[in-house]
Amino acid sequence: MNLFHFSDDPAIAHFAPRPVHTASARPPGRAWLNGPLVWAISDERQGMYLFPRDCPRILLWPTEATTAEDKARFWGDADWRMIAYVEEAWLDDIARAALYRYDMPPETFESLDDAGMWISRAPVTPFGIEVIADLAGALSQQRVELRALPTLAPLADVWSTTLHASGIRLRNARNWPRS
Repeated sequence: MNLFHFSDDPAIAHFAPRPVHTASARPPGRAWLNGPLVWAISDERQGMYLFPRDCPRILLWPTEATTAEDKARFWGDADWRMIAYVEEAWLDDIARAALYRYDMPPETFESLDDAGMWISRAPVTPFGIEVIADLAGALSQQRVELRALPTLAPLADVWSTTLHASGIRLRNARNWPRS
């Protein structure tokens, strides 16, 4: 199993558990997810993090429950594993940004069974680092189609489809509906 942590910092020698920057509403019994943890993403879902840190984005992928109608509406005949929606204003940042992909040892991590996310309650020392200078190319290699919209707000109802939808940094999106 390959686990990664993405950062714009090329010099992290050791990851210490820390609370999330912005706490999220968590299901009952899972408030601890806002506490001190080290986060990692699975190889299969690393496309979710091939973006500048603060870039708002919505990533979609089909699940076993996805209907043919929802798949056709978003994919058509394309053969992408995921679709990533960003705002047009972020395209230049995506083109210029470089990220560092840290290889994380899996021993202390536990799966959240949610979109390839893993957490460790213990400190973690990465065993490798790779610079990724071409984020659009890396997305394509991961079979993630990048789509740009003036704003992500028209996708606010995508969570009511049969697709898996992950929203990251949506607080930074233009005109995003606040709950």
